[in-house]
Parts: sequence; structure tokens; C-alpha cells
Amino acid sequence: MENVILVLNAGSSSLKFSVFEAPADGEMRARAVGQVEGLGTAPHLKVKDGDGESIADVRWNTSEVASHAQALQQIATLLRSRFAGSVLAGVGHRVVHGGPDHAAPVLVTEEVIEELATLVPLAPLHQPHNLAAIRAVQEVQPELPQVACFDTAFHRSQDMVGQLYGLPYEYYERGVRRYGFHGLSYEYIAAILPTVAPEIASGRVVVAHLGSGASMCALRDGRSVGSSMGFTALDGLMMGTRPGNIDPGIVLYLIQQEGLSAKEIENLLYKRSGLLGLSGIGNDMRVLEASDAPRARLAIDHFVYRINRELGALTAVLGGLDALVFTAGIGENSMRIRQMVCQKAAAWSGIDLDAAANAGGGPRISRSGSRTSAWVVPTNEELMIARHTRKLLGI
Repeated sequence: MENVILVLNAGSSSLKFSVFEAPADGEMRARAVGQVEGLGTAPHLKVKDGDGESIADVRWNTSEVASHAQALQQIATLLRSRFAGSVLAGVGHRVVHGGPDHAAPVLVTEEVIEELATLVPLAPLHQPHNLAAIRAVQEVQPELPQVACFDTAFHRSQDMVGQLYGLPYEYYERGVRRYGFHGLSYEYIAAILPTVAPEIASGRVVVAHLGSGASMCALRDGRSVGSSMGFTALDGLMMGTRPGNIDPGIVLYLIQQEGLSAKEIENLLYKRSGLLGLSGIGNDMRVLEASDAPRARLAIDHFVYRINRELGALTAVLGGLDALVFTAGIGENSMRIRQMVCQKAAAWSGIDLDAAANAGGGPRISRSGSRTSAWVVPTNEELMIARHTRKLLGI
């Protein structure tokens, strides 16, 4: 019987999943990709097979599916009928924060869960739901091995100097340091570049993971040497609802002068800022690009400004720039954002954008004589998680 691996990526109101065949030899392939969205409001299951054909589209009321555990039960029922001849060998999870001690995926134990729960304050939008999915699997099938794959792990290759903050050293020893995030995405890009763009794979590359959550990473010879995100997923670029890097004195001002509580500040920084806060319209780049409202344009311009500012900083960390790679939802799909970023960086970076190639989505979107090349490379965090899970479980 064929082994399959289930990959789960849990959000606050969604549960994304993929099923990968895991042959004894050869590359894994997605057999099914889907998600349950609208948990708590209007649960909706959508699933496609590996070729993109719909195999399920089901809606429930909240009395039927109200939690991650109940959503997982529905997914399990579908998978049992769809893959009756297969053996579920393990489950791999995206876990956003691994803290200072996890530089690689780990087999989930009760001790690991307790340790990861202490990191919830550092990733409140993600970590609780990642752990909820692990608990949900335990409820449904407690004997099934589970693997936690961390978004922070890929960045543990960075030098200590780059991980420090200018605080008393004792705080570094207690775990207050730059971690970086979106590591599973960057790890996949680093792994695929030798195939997609071998001429830049071992060079000085900045990858822009641009989505609702956004960050950038400096790669040298496929290893992370710098990243825009730091201690939490609030740092660096402006995002859909997060402000990115801000003067820490602003937080003091909000407490001392505006009277905001810690909970109110957390809500402001994680849910009310970013593209949403600046535009007053929404956090979806597609909506903002289609709008003629002045504040929509302002939000887009600031988003691009922050990308270019971080690009300059990461280029300095690398000591030069050979290539810029766009990935994730906005990076892969917004021709306009890629154009604006490349044009603003052209004078100092030497990027010579090919408009036709950019309109076509790449993979190379710069002209052949461009001093610094630009690329569009789709990410695949789920495949990265599946690979890690298979390796750790010895499948």
C-alpha cells in the first residue's frame, strides 16, 4: 500500500492541508490540496486533486463544524474515502515560531507542545492555531506521528552578530534575539534555485516573500545571512494588517500618552495596521490595486518604499546583489508591485526590467544584460514540510 503524508497549516479561521504521496524512492507529489475556511462563521471545504480539478466543495453550518478538531474530522473522512488504498504515515505541521533551540524539524511530543506553547506571545496570530491543529490530530488519531516544521529554523544559520539587539546581553541569553520567519518558504526557494536559475543559486540573492504576511531574506550560497523580520512577525516590511518596523518609542507613547493597554496595542499592531490601516479600505492588495482612492495608492506606495528600503539594507549585509527573487501571493501575482519595486531600485541595483517578461510572470523578468537579475519563483512551503516529515520519519 502507498504511504501518504498529510501537511497541515492552521490559521485563526482556516485549516489548509495537502496530501503528498511518499514513494520509497523518487520525488513526492501532491495528490490533494485544500482548505476549510470560515471556521467560526461559515465553514467551507474546498479540495482539488494534484492536477487542479475540484474533488470536493462543501459548506456546513457552525453547529456542524466549529473548531479545528471538527474540521480535521471532516478532512479525515474525505481522505479515507479518497485514499482508501493508502496508509497515512504521518502529519507535518507548519509551526511559525521554534524559539532559540530548534534549528530543524522535530517529532512532536507532549514536552515539545508545552515548549512551543511558551512562544505564543511571540506569534499570537499563528502559534495558538498551529498548536490547535496538533492537538486536533491527537484527538482524532493519537498514535499517528506528527512533525513540527518551524518558520524560524532556516534562519539559525545567521551569525550571532546579526541576531543581536542593542539591549543588555542578558536578554539575548533569555531568548530576545532576531529569529526571522517565512523560513520554510525561503528554504524551498534556496532548494529550487539550482534548477530554476542555476546562474544565481550560489550568489548573493534577496528573496522577497510578499503576501498578507511579508518579509525579505538575504541568501548567500543558499543560506540565510539576514532577514527583515526579527523577534516577532511584526518586524520589517509593512504587511496586510501589521505595520512592520516602527520606532519602539511609539509603543511607549501609546501606553503613556494614549492610555492603551498591552492588549489594545497587540490588537493595533497585529490586526489594524499595515495596508488596512493606511488605506482604510482593506488588506488585500488586489482590492487596493483596483481602487482609485488616494489612500489606497498611498498604502501601495509605502509598501513599495519599505520593500526598497529593506532591499538596500539586505544588499549591504550581502556586500552586493546578484539577484532579486519575488515569491508568495503578491510577489508571484502582482505585476504592478514587481514593476514598481524594480523601477525604484534600478538606478542603484542595475535591475533592467523586461516589461513583457514581467507581464508573463517570468521566471526571469529582467533583460539578459541586466547587472542584477530579477525573478519570479513560486514558493511551496507544503512540499518543504512534506519532505522534512518524510525524512524525519524515515518513510
